[in-house]
Amino acid sequence: MAVVYLGLGSNIGKRSDNLEMAIQKLDEQPEVEVVKRSSIIETLPYGKTDQPDFLNMCLMIKTRVSPLELLELIHIIEHDMGRVREEVWGPRTIDIDILLYEDLELELDELTIPHVELHKRDFVLNPLSEIAADVVHPTFGKTIGTLKKELEAGGHNV
Repeated sequence: MAVVYLGLGSNIGKRSDNLEMAIQKLDEQPEVEVVKRSSIIETLPYGKTDQPDFLNMCLMIKTRVSPLELLELIHIIEHDMGRVREEVWGPRTIDIDILLYEDLELELDELTIPHVELHKRDFVLNPLSEIAADVVHPTFGKTIGTLKKELEAGGHNV
């Protein structure tokens, strides 16, 4: 089974309930096993700042499905939970991003792995480093813990 890291966020409705429901829905999938979860952090919105604050967290899962099949599962869960894709970086009940999928590097129109913005976002690196500090980013050859420290120091990480 492939080891995959996901980022979750919510800023509409009962945010912590939304995160818990997303985790439950992921774990209910026969081809997905939730293995680890980070703590939940509250963060300011990124990109589009005139919206409510987010709750963010990361998960480590194991899965038998391909990256595109996992993306399809994620989109179904997001849709079922009321996610509406009206604007980039807009408010959402739930957002689930594939951050890392093993050491795969993939660039398609609908999916880029590792997540293209992972190394620039403290709301991703902080919870991800809790559960994957020693995991190496396949593009940059640096651990998640190192990327977090570099971002905190004002570096560009790459």
